[in-house]
Amino acid sequence: MFVTATDIIREYLATTGQPWNETAPGAFSVELPGERKLKTACSLAVRDHSLVVNAFVARCPDENHERVHRWLLERNARLPGIAFAVDQAGDIYLVGRLPLEAVTHDGLDRLLGAVLDAADSSFNTILDMGFADSIRREWAWRLARGESTRNLDAFAHLRPTDR
Repeated sequence: MFVTATDIIREYLATTGQPWNETAPGAFSVELPGERKLKTACSLAVRDHSLVVNAFVARCPDENHERVHRWLLERNARLPGIAFAVDQAGDIYLVGRLPLEAVTHDGLDRLLGAVLDAADSSFNTILDMGFADSIRREWAWRLARGESTRNLDAFAHLRPTDR
């Protein structure tokens, strides 16, 4: 029996324990769990000669676009088989291609591991550079109302100071 890349992906995803579904034959979506970025939505699409991966990382930055984009481009030079990209709306994604011959459990594990690592390790830096004013406002709003600031701990340097 001939085993296709689609069969291998289906089998691999079934063993991960992560939420996934097959939206169409050869088109998959999977949620990758992280620490900084709690979930990374990732799509896998089998094409004629390659597997295409696409993962949402962050929406279009509110500020410092040039600085964020430069940082992403510099980071691309160190990424294994994937790269940051932006869509027409300016939202940030990770994209990559894997030749169909490389679609194995190990190949998928390396690819999705690279996506998860890049999305998770970059998330706070992207937020810090591209959304600092929003984070400062969120700090002020939560402090003024006595709300929890626990999920803002990574951005303690943006906390308003009492004067």
